Amino acid sequence: MNQSNEKILYTITDEAPRLATYSLLPIVKKFAEAADVVVDTKDISLASRIIANFPDYLTEEQRLPYDLGELGKLVHKPEANIIKLPNISASIPQIKAAVKELQEKGYNIPNFPEKPQTDEEKRIRAAFNIVKGSAANPVLRMGNADRRVPIPVKNYAKSHPHSMGEWTKESKSHVATMNSGDLLHNEIATTITDQTAGNSTIEFVDTSGKKTILKEKLALIPGEIIDASVMSKKALRAFLEEEVKDAKAKDVLFSVHLKATMMKVSDPIIFGHVVSVYFKEVFTKYAETFEQLGINSNNGLAELYTKIKELPPEKQKEITDDINTCYENNPKLAMVDSDNGITNLHVPSKVIIDASMPAAIRMGGKMWGSDGKAYDTKFVIPDSTYAGVFQTTIDYCKEHGAYNPSTMGTVQNIGLMAEKAEEYGSHDKTFEIHGEGIVRVVSETNEILLERPVEDGDFFRMCQAKDLPIQDWVKLAVTRAKATSYPTVFWLDEKRAHDAELIKKIKVYLKDYDTSGLDIKIMNLEKATQNACELIHQGKDTIAVSGNVLRDYLTDLFPILEVGTSAKMLSIVPLMQGGGLFETGAGGSAPKHVQQFIQENHLRWDSLGAFMAIPISLTHFGERMKNQKALILAETLNKAIEQYLDNNKSPSRKVKELDNRGSHFYLAMYWAQALAAQTKDAEMKERFAKLATVLAENELKITNELLAVQGHPVDLHGYYKPDDELATKAMRPSETFNNALNAL
Repeated sequence: MNQSNEKILYTITDEAPRLATYSLLPIVKKFAEAADVVVDTKDISLASRIIANFPDYLTEEQRLPYDLGELGKLVHKPEANIIKLPNISASIPQIKAAVKELQEKGYNIPNFPEKPQTDEEKRIRAAFNIVKGSAANPVLRMGNADRRVPIPVKNYAKSHPHSMGEWTKESKSHVATMNSGDLLHNEIATTITDQTAGNSTIEFVDTSGKKTILKEKLALIPGEIIDASVMSKKALRAFLEEEVKDAKAKDVLFSVHLKATMMKVSDPIIFGHVVSVYFKEVFTKYAETFEQLGINSNNGLAELYTKIKELPPEKQKEITDDINTCYENNPKLAMVDSDNGITNLHVPSKVIIDASMPAAIRMGGKMWGSDGKAYDTKFVIPDSTYAGVFQTTIDYCKEHGAYNPSTMGTVQNIGLMAEKAEEYGSHDKTFEIHGEGIVRVVSETNEILLERPVEDGDFFRMCQAKDLPIQDWVKLAVTRAKATSYPTVFWLDEKRAHDAELIKKIKVYLKDYDTSGLDIKIMNLEKATQNACELIHQGKDTIAVSGNVLRDYLTDLFPILEVGTSAKMLSIVPLMQGGGLFETGAGGSAPKHVQQFIQENHLRWDSLGAFMAIPISLTHFGERMKNQKALILAETLNKAIEQYLDNNKSPSRKVKELDNRGSHFYLAMYWAQALAAQTKDAEMKERFAKLATVLAENELKITNELLAVQGHPVDLHGYYKPDDELATKAMRPSETFNNALNAL
């Protein structure tokens, strides 16, 4: 029996993964009971995080504990065992929408203050900043990432290849990126010594000598790498204006690719410049009106359309006509949703580079136009730090044609991300600068560690990567290289300041291991990409060892080409204190899935990522607690997943066909059958034989019950915070299946 309080914690998140949880979690809990494994939940959804951050505004009944904060403490303990589902990386428009929904439900949450003036407004803004962007990941990721496509998924993709668009050498699609003035070209870096460690300060000193403290008490410890850079507003806008003209001249779609959700300070600013450059005449002509209405280009075109509704109809028409003139005079915009006229510039949270670029490459370098047809595209990635990865991949596809999923190899990833490593941990050290002068990082002993000249409107960014996570990252890379014998490449460029510091450390730490017989190299990004493209084209496998942001990009790029989606990735985070965080794939398509579910009661979300995480979590628990039954659950679940894939029980995209709920039923049936067939535990064998028989005998009845509810709208009484009772009823509509589980 499990005498300790240790348990598996399953996260409640947002959108489609949240809806799927209403169906899948009861199954997992019932099976886990047989091994005396407690599966509990922690709610880290956007709505929950907002509620938890404003207790003073709510009644006692409405208040919620800050579950993310509790998990943030747990990941530093060896007993941590967390299954992390995808959650919203909240943009400001999403936060506003969530607040509006909560207010309508009776929660007295304050409005998001765009330009806080009073102390109270500043306090409110600070509370919202805690939930903005990808708030959960940096808190939970106290380990480095081991991400790969599971073998059953890879084998299924080879035998059931997904569609790939055609690439031709004549394709006009290309990446446009800055060659000066951006974060890459302005970056400087250093490694902290015993003498420079301590509480540092980031300060802005303007040309008159006036000093403004941007951040104080920034703890720096010996051995960590810090870097600083600046994005020049002047250079950025000049680049964007040139690329708008060039896209028009080349007759290709114009699209911007950023990550305004994760890079929650820097990328919304870049996005805002793209919007205000493309619609330059409109933002210039109506500058005063937009100021009065509180229109911020950083929030996209959708907010502009909403806010001008406050104006008289004739003024609205005048502005709309001028917007349409910009559309006519400028290149056509890539669309996020052609049917509903949602452009690439409507909402910053819909511009997610790690999802959008691989999808376009998979389509043969094309994106959708407003007429619903696919066209060659200019992919605008302003900062050049990682742009070369995508251009190199495009060049390879132009030369060699589209990949063949039936024969291509795989790119696994070991990613440096522990303790908020690198750019994704830079939000609290990124600042938009107002004025001209110097931003500098100053040590406790008043030594200037880093400094960058800035002009009005530039943004400054500082990043950190601590030494112990770097050591752990190198160790994980060597471990995987030994386990697989795959060529293993550190994707780092010695010409980049930050990478140069990393390379020094890697060369030292690799000496701690016996690497004889292993193929471990360091390559710059373009060479590493070319190498990976060549290997997988030949059907060979490789491991990419990368920094944090590049980890995110690569673990979408290659899986989307290999297996059609990144949602089926196996993502293991061995926490540095001995616990485990098991992530379940990407959630970029989740909003569209919810939209279809609400309209048709058909959820096409594939829970395969969660399926894959559960046996790893059970294995971790079983080994730690010496719980043989938990290990049997894990082993049999892996067999069930293989059967699930072999029998093609993944959700269909079409209504009145198998959906997410049906896929959960089949997983449960196959899992029960595998448990009934195993011979290691007689009690479990007998227990699950009964369930396996009941489910098999009632297969047709259950699937019919699951299909019968489809084709009608569903009201969940909320998008960000659905009514639990209604959602449970909607996601568990088969009484026969529910009764069989309850009998277990």
